[in-house]
Amino acid sequence: MKNIRKITGAFVLIFLLAGGFIFAQDRAISPNQLPKTAKTFLATHFKGITVGSAIEDREIYGVDEYQAYLANGMKVEFDSSGNWKEVDGKHQKIPYGFIPASIRNYAAKNFPNTYIVKIEKERWSYKAELSNGLDLEFDRKGNFRRIDD
Repeated sequence: MKNIRKITGAFVLIFLLAGGFIFAQDRAISPNQLPKTAKTFLATHFKGITVGSAIEDREIYGVDEYQAYLANGMKVEFDSSGNWKEVDGKHQKIPYGFIPASIRNYAAKNFPNTYIVKIEKERWSYKAELSNGLDLEFDRKGNFRRIDD
């Protein structure tokens, strides 16, 4: 009897997980449909660069994130509210205006012949990729933690 409950529980769990994957979907949207916060971010930090396409990543519970693909090849990811999560310059120097000063200063001082090509903002940290391929980790306040390999 216990084995039947375990097997039934496993099937229910698999069904629920599979349902989540079935209902989760990406959907192309107009750049005008991005949240206002995201549009303001792009207009401020990527002035004059058009958004070629935008994607809305929907989950069962609603929108999880947005991605904006810029005409110059860069990609910007936003959370459901339109706050930036990741900026990927695709090996190009990204704008520095939104990057915390402590991160900008650390990179400039310790790696003077490089530039930041990608930055990710996570819950408790930042990760910055430099043009020389090094990945730097910082805490939420922008204090250097380590070189990630």
